[in-house]
Amino acid sequence: MRVTSRLLALCCAVVSAHSMAAPVSDLYKVREPVASQQPAEREEALRKAFDTLVLRLTGDSSSDQEAVVQLRNDPQQLVSRYAYEGDAVIVNFDPVTTERALRSAGLSLWGAERPSILAWWLGESANGSQLVGDAQEGSSDLRAAAQHRGLPLRLPLADLSEQLVATPETVTAKDPQALREVSERYDADGLLTVMAKQSGETWQANWRLWVGDKQTQGKASGDTRSVLADEVMLAVSTFLAPQYRVKPGDRAEITLEVLGADVERFAELDRLLEPFGARLQRVESDRLVYRLSASPEQLRAQLALARLQEVAPDEIDMQAIDAAGADAGVEPIGDSDVSAGDAEAQPSNAQSPLDEPGAPASEQSEPADQGTLLRYRW
Repeated sequence: MRVTSRLLALCCAVVSAHSMAAPVSDLYKVREPVASQQPAEREEALRKAFDTLVLRLTGDSSSDQEAVVQLRNDPQQLVSRYAYEGDAVIVNFDPVTTERALRSAGLSLWGAERPSILAWWLGESANGSQLVGDAQEGSSDLRAAAQHRGLPLRLPLADLSEQLVATPETVTAKDPQALREVSERYDADGLLTVMAKQSGETWQANWRLWVGDKQTQGKASGDTRSVLADEVMLAVSTFLAPQYRVKPGDRAEITLEVLGADVERFAELDRLLEPFGARLQRVESDRLVYRLSASPEQLRAQLALARLQEVAPDEIDMQAIDAAGADAGVEPIGDSDVSAGDAEAQPSNAQSPLDEPGAPASEQSEPADQGTLLRYRW
């Protein structure tokens, strides 16, 4: 039996509720304000939407390549549809055409799978301080800013226990340990703290971000809370993008082995590896073997989103693994490679976590591994 595309789709739905990293919805959909529906105003809004999208996908607003300039001058060639909504135009860019055009222009792109960020946003005004919680006043501004900058944002519930912990002292602290403890329930990849103050007609904020072993901080200001939120999210996105975007010319051939996989984890890994064009080579019990072309450091950053742990070469007895694979009846995927996110991967035998009952074993010999070998496990 084969793991069909439908099964993979169902698995993705199951995994998405439990994985930390989150795919950004409507990544190629941009909302830009307009003063009117006149053609000149519309064309300018389309160019601004293109600039917003490029910044969202690259984290870099300084691109001046001739090919990018040409695309900016005529962004409608990348637009699948647009529609007016109130005082804004909603622009939907075609993902395939846009990605191909930007990669051809030499840009490094950041995929839709991104670190989920939990934001502890404390606003201070003449009436005191208030934690912005999920579905509370101010949350829509933060969500809109995160969407505009391509970030998967999570907000705390802001219940009584969290309000007691999220004080000006803990939100501005260099060590976020007090907030980390109450953040565990949200299982996010990154922690963002913001201390925002309203002074007259303007807002100002000091913010700090922790993602894995990296951290950064900064200041932002804006005439409104929504503008301030957008400035903060832009700074966060700009910091994260270089760690995850895939560079067209900075690639090496890599063989990736992942241990401890099951059907749900296979679906999650399938999404994470999609930006690298990964090709599943074989399945051996709970071991997946891929080939892909990528920067090793970018691949490591991407795999960290799924909490995968890199295994040192001397930690695994390869002879034991090969023997276990032989006993289990190792079966290659077939004569041709299977792309991550594509159709059907054929598991090794009926006892594999990725198998359906009755899957036959194969006598074919497995293909030789190529390039740099990276090994990970759950």
